[in-house]
Amino acid sequence: MNSLKNWDNKTWLSSQKYITSFNSFILKQVKLNRNSRILDIGCGRGKILANLSNKLRLLNKPIGLDIENHKDKSKKIIFKKINALSYVLKTKITFDLILIKQTIHLLKKKQAIKLLSICKNKLKPNGKIIILSLDPKKNEIPTFQLMNKKLNISLKKDEKLFNLILKNQDKIIITKFVFHVQVLKTKYLQMIKNRYISTLLNLSNKQINNGINEIQKNYGKVLKFKDRLICFVIKNN
Repeated sequence: MNSLKNWDNKTWLSSQKYITSFNSFILKQVKLNRNSRILDIGCGRGKILANLSNKLRLLNKPIGLDIENHKDKSKKIIFKKINALSYVLKTKITFDLILIKQTIHLLKKKQAIKLLSICKNKLKPNGKIIILSLDPKKNEIPTFQLMNKKLNISLKKDEKLFNLILKNQDKIIITKFVFHVQVLKTKYLQMIKNRYISTLLNLSNKQINNGINEIQKNYGKVLKFKDRLICFVIKNN
């Protein structure tokens, strides 16, 4: 699985406004309290998880998994640099919430289905798995030509995975999280340079620089768009 280092590093995804909005959305999908146990698969620096922990005043630190061990990760979570499948297979803990945000698409189909099956067995009676990923049908993220081509290929692949998940899960609710983004073009270009999204991971420096020049020409000083995530809520019972 490719390592995505900068999705939550100085982006709108790491802003307090985004984190607050996102966690308010999560709390509408699942009932949690200070006794809840939470697992975040693909937690990045753990900022979202830490904020949720503070909001709920959790008695047990939430657990965050990631294959990238960031030096600036939150100290308010229990961080584990480990493959998600390995962890959920071994852990004896059961969870009220297992969050999989913009991570499931990085797995192969069989891995994703296996992970969800095991995760479901690690839920408490009223626990839920919440999966979020870019909406494959309504994407507004600013792109350059090559990025757009690769992103569309990736989104079509994601849609096939989502259809497979729907076939394998009988108790699932589909909803959407939408965040209104307003970001300076200079900041967004830095995000592109940092390869903040998985579509950019395998592009060469030359391709990235050409893309930056393309966005520089085609967009104004401020970028405004909707960051749309499709959300699958899987119930335990």
